[in-house]
Amino acid sequence: MAALVEERLGRKTRWNQGTPEDAEVARHLDALLKEDLTSDHAVEVALLNNPALQGTYEELGVSQADMVQAGLLSNPTLDGSFGFPISGVGSKEYEVSLVQDFVNLFTLPLRKRVAREQFMADTLRVAHEALATAAEVRKAYSEVQALKQLVELRRMALQAAEAAADLAVRLRSAGNITELDLASEQAAAEEARLELSEGEVAWVEAREHLNRLMGLWGPRTQWTVSEKLPPLPEQEAPLEHLESLAIRQRLDIDAARKQAALLWNALELARSTRFFGRVEVGVHTHQDADGPRLFGPTLSLELPIFDQRQALIARLEAQHRQGERRLTELSVNTRSEVRAACARLLALRGVADRYRRVVLPLREKVVEQSQLQYNAMQIGLFQLLSAKREQVEAYRGYIEAVRDYWMARAELERLVGGRLREGRATSTPSPTQPVQPAPPAQPGPPIQPAQPSQPAQPGTHTGHGQDTANGTETPHENPHD
Repeated sequence: MAALVEERLGRKTRWNQGTPEDAEVARHLDALLKEDLTSDHAVEVALLNNPALQGTYEELGVSQADMVQAGLLSNPTLDGSFGFPISGVGSKEYEVSLVQDFVNLFTLPLRKRVAREQFMADTLRVAHEALATAAEVRKAYSEVQALKQLVELRRMALQAAEAAADLAVRLRSAGNITELDLASEQAAAEEARLELSEGEVAWVEAREHLNRLMGLWGPRTQWTVSEKLPPLPEQEAPLEHLESLAIRQRLDIDAARKQAALLWNALELARSTRFFGRVEVGVHTHQDADGPRLFGPTLSLELPIFDQRQALIARLEAQHRQGERRLTELSVNTRSEVRAACARLLALRGVADRYRRVVLPLREKVVEQSQLQYNAMQIGLFQLLSAKREQVEAYRGYIEAVRDYWMARAELERLVGGRLREGRATSTPSPTQPVQPAPPAQPGPPIQPAQPSQPAQPGTHTGHGQDTANGTETPHENPHD
């Protein structure tokens, strides 16, 4: 299980079983949390410390015990009886027999095979839970990063709004603005203060959500995040044939496939022994009163006249069909979810890229031109501040779009069952400081606007995450690209 998780995520996990090595793991956790927490480190902490995940790992202990039990022979049965004369006439007699269930010995290899397949299926399910936890951690970490940046942005907006409100008070005292203008600026400052408070509460809640995913409490919750949201990759990871990739490497699909196979093996075991019943073979010794001592083999057969395991076979047949239906449902849902996640990822990338290449440069230009016109006394200060507030709102939209992109990418990786290949990263723009009335803003380098993307027509193949089918294969087949 640990090897599967490390292969897919590049991060180690460990089943905490109270061994001395667990103390070394605890020291490793403390070392990770002392430094600035990264997304990969958050995933590693959760894999090593999440209580729910550790509880899921215990299911492997139960499944392993069942596998060991399936490989053990049933214990033989020892029967004995002694007889004593009541009237004092005659001698004692005794009877002793030792018997063993022969069918249990005959079916041992197949029972071991079924239990081994069950253990493998449980291992895959537990590893899938670890991958799902890692995806949730990455999404929660991106949320913390975004909210931290939004709090900083709202703090800048509050500083600008407070400066505008103070200036409005002085201008109103001099009779240069109306009471309406003063009330508008004061209301804008109060709204900015409320937005900052709401953002700080949301940031604390996001931190605590991440703490729960990482299983942290006490001093370990004092971790810090210094890095901002990573920029969008310059080139998107290849998204072709992700449906096939998900069917190949999703661990829960592989577990469902193995579950259906082991139910078939259990059904074959029940069918092969339906006419045998219980067969007990053993040895027996007996001595009657005043008679010779006898010793010989014994055979006990259960006659399957009324119960030929019809109910057991019918139940296993229904469970096998149920397992096949679940496998089909999971595969169909996975394919649909992968297609939807690919479409969402590309749409969010387009939104974030549009913000970066078009909206933000335009807002920068509006502030720049507003500053020039204010310096030339062609517009008032409040128009300049309004342009700056709209620029801050544009940066807020950009940060949220980048956050949604990385959360969608983490969800797509969960649906595919592994990490996507990274592309080259672009630079992340950052907002300028709050505008001051006197100095003019420095113009930035010109940025060419992005060409609008054309939406795909209904019924066309976009090539992102989709597979072609000829109508003969099942949705859970393992196709070759």
